[in-house]
Amino acid sequence: MTDIGQNILSVKAQINDLNQQYQQNAELLAVSKTKPKEDVITAYHAGQRKFGENYVQEGVEKIAALQSYTDIEWHFIGPLQSNKTKPVAEYFDWVQSIDRLKIAKRLNDQRPANKGPLNVCIQVNISNEANKSGVVLEELEALAQQVAQLPELKLRGLMAIPLKTHDTMELSEMFIALQKAFINLKDKYPTIDTLSMGMTADMQLAIKNGSTMVRIGTAIFGAREKPNSKKTEDL
Repeated sequence: MTDIGQNILSVKAQINDLNQQYQQNAELLAVSKTKPKEDVITAYHAGQRKFGENYVQEGVEKIAALQSYTDIEWHFIGPLQSNKTKPVAEYFDWVQSIDRLKIAKRLNDQRPANKGPLNVCIQVNISNEANKSGVVLEELEALAQQVAQLPELKLRGLMAIPLKTHDTMELSEMFIALQKAFINLKDKYPTIDTLSMGMTADMQLAIKNGSTMVRIGTAIFGAREKPNSKKTEDL
């Protein structure tokens, strides 16, 4: 088995152990940004079906090239500009980075009728960082109410990228706050079932605090290349 295949099995085993330890049911989203489609195919043959992409053009090219793999579930997880929503609405199964109504409306209006509703998560700026995408907690409920009314979108949950910190107490507080917001919205919207938080470094803490989906890239595919200038336009 290839290194990628072994990594998939290893990460899934870690997630399974953490799920049992904390009585959770988190699943793996393999973040394949900047990696070639061949790496996605390798991960696919190791049993992985959910993949996350950050850059619009790169993601669309992979989806088009791998369209024969009909059971792959493609998640867009990067910041999204309004002039890039159309290909995302047309190609992806999920968008995890909704942070304003304008983007949600454009995705709703541009979703092809034959594709069914686009699954979406609202991205929360849980650490209130000025330079980070996401809605602040105080504005989350209003945005959720608006997104839930869009017929071509299906509100599935919340996503966050917390502050990078070695302070586990501070990180735990952010995860707990997001979990509380998730539970509150879940009680109001029956379609909500996804709390996307946690990456390689904080996977254990995220699952402990209720994550249902962890986004893992480097631990599966190895170190990433820096995006070229063309791809950087998608940030």
